[in-house]
Amino acid sequence: MNTSLPQPFQASIYQTLLPSLQIRSVNPRDPIEVCYVPQPWQLLGRGNYAAVFYHPDYPNYVVKIYAPRRPGYEEEVEVYRRLGSHPAFSECLYAKDGFLVLKRLYGTTLYDCMHLGLPIPQQVIRDIDEALNYAKKQGLYPHDVHGRNVMMHEGRGLVVDVSDFLHQESCSKWVNLKRAYYWFYLPVLRPLRLRVPYSALDGVRKSYRFITNCIHLLNQLVLKVNFFKYLKL
Repeated sequence: MNTSLPQPFQASIYQTLLPSLQIRSVNPRDPIEVCYVPQPWQLLGRGNYAAVFYHPDYPNYVVKIYAPRRPGYEEEVEVYRRLGSHPAFSECLYAKDGFLVLKRLYGTTLYDCMHLGLPIPQQVIRDIDEALNYAKKQGLYPHDVHGRNVMMHEGRGLVVDVSDFLHQESCSKWVNLKRAYYWFYLPVLRPLRLRVPYSALDGVRKSYRFITNCIHLLNQLVLKVNFFKYLKL
């Protein structure tokens, strides 16, 4: 996994990025805060546990760094080890000292495609389906696959975030997104080429989270009620 990186690039990671970078995670349910990024490094994206950076002189690499005291680094290294090389996934080129160097994926998230009014062809959905099935064959459990974690590039589908692919609990996010694509996006939104405001997309996302949380709580309540009924028998 640890391939040879360009020496100036590796030196910049250890001598510039890591010593000066300031990130913190206040709430594990919210994106981490990036307080300071040393030049010439640039922030590419941030999640609830980690942030991704790139060096403008080496645009095909990204460095993923986890916030202090947040889990997931070892698990993500193992996920990439199992995935190996696949066109719909990134690759881990270097993993050491608590950070990963990944092959950079270019494209537009499906979330942003909706906002920009970019048509999403069915091939993108098929590519992502195939990639997730491939991951399952490698002993992984595709998890937390949603509109911000998958991308479209030149009409093909890509999976961006695989950090939760060792979680064995059931996750229906991709199934629900795919259902919405075929039932609502293709017959209604795509012909109109509407640009959906981020406020509306965020509203849908929050409503989905609220509904799924309610369903989860209801299922837990039903299990408890059935358990108590069993004890009384």
